[in-house]
Amino acid sequence: MAILKPNVLEFTSTSAEQTERLGVRLGQLLHAGDLLCLTGELGAGKTTLARGIGRGWGTALRVTSPTFTLVNQYPRTQDKLTLYHLDCYRLTSAYEAETLGLEDIFGSPSAVMIEWWERINTVLPDNRLTIELEYVNTMRRALRFTAVGPRHQTLLDTFRQDAFGG
Repeated sequence: MAILKPNVLEFTSTSAEQTERLGVRLGQLLHAGDLLCLTGELGAGKTTLARGIGRGWGTALRVTSPTFTLVNQYPRTQDKLTLYHLDCYRLTSAYEAETLGLEDIFGSPSAVMIEWWERINTVLPDNRLTIELEYVNTMRRALRFTAVGPRHQTLLDTFRQDAFGG
């Protein structure tokens, strides 16, 4: 018997386009202060989801993986609030993350999404929406959204309603 948890949403995407569309819906709901933590192996769809989140956020820039730059910034057209996109794949410790200016990023009126966040978990706020992506096959990706904290629970509840009607 499956036990449904109110802070968890599981979904299987059947295409990259569907994964990106889910990202758009989520990005439209983001507020300054929101933290999205994306996890999954290489090829699981993190960048595809992030691209949709950026579109939904309202940036005119194309979201790309910041694997080599570590941090990309995406200003929202309507109000210039920033969506920060961090990729911690190349980091080996939370100490290295300090050089990215995390204090400034989390202190600014912005939303943040982080790929490979597990590598710097000890320096991140506890409240977040974690999104686990799993490669199932060439067309399918399993996504698991887990909310921690009241704001991120509200974000998940609203996303669930907007994307799935319940």
